[in-house]
Amino acid sequence: MVFGRVSNLRGPWREELDRHFSDLLGTLPARLSTSPVFPALNVWEVGDNLYAEAELPGVKQEDLDISVAGGELTIKGRRQFAAEEGTTFHRRERAAGEFTRVLRLPVEVDSQRVEASLKDGVLLLTLP
Repeated sequence: MVFGRVSNLRGPWREELDRHFSDLLGTLPARLSTSPVFPALNVWEVGDNLYAEAELPGVKQEDLDISVAGGELTIKGRRQFAAEEGTTFHRRERAAGEFTRVLRLPVEVDSQRVEASLKDGVLLLTLP
C-alpha cells in the first residue's frame, strides 16, 4: 500500500512531505474545507416571529442583500479582503468573495415587515 510506505518515512524526507501537504491543504478554497456553509445560521421562533441570526465577520452592511420570497430567506453578500501590494501570505484560511445562502423557512412570513440589524459581525433578522 503506497500510503503505508509514506507514513513509515522518517527524518528530513517526512518533514518535507508534511510541509508540502500542509501548504497544499492551507491553500484550498473555503468551499472545499471542512466548514459546512457560510454564513452559519440559527433560526428560532418566539410567539408570532421567526428570528434568524447569521455570523458575518468582516461583512459590511452595504455589501449585504437580504430577501424573503415564497417562504425562502436569501442572504447574499460579499466579504472583501484588502491586502497591501507585495503581501506574501503564509496561511490564508479566511475566505473572501461573494456568497449566497438560501434557507427554506418553516412558515410563511410577512416580507414587508422584515427587520434586520448588523452588529459586531452578527446579522439578526426579525421575520414576522
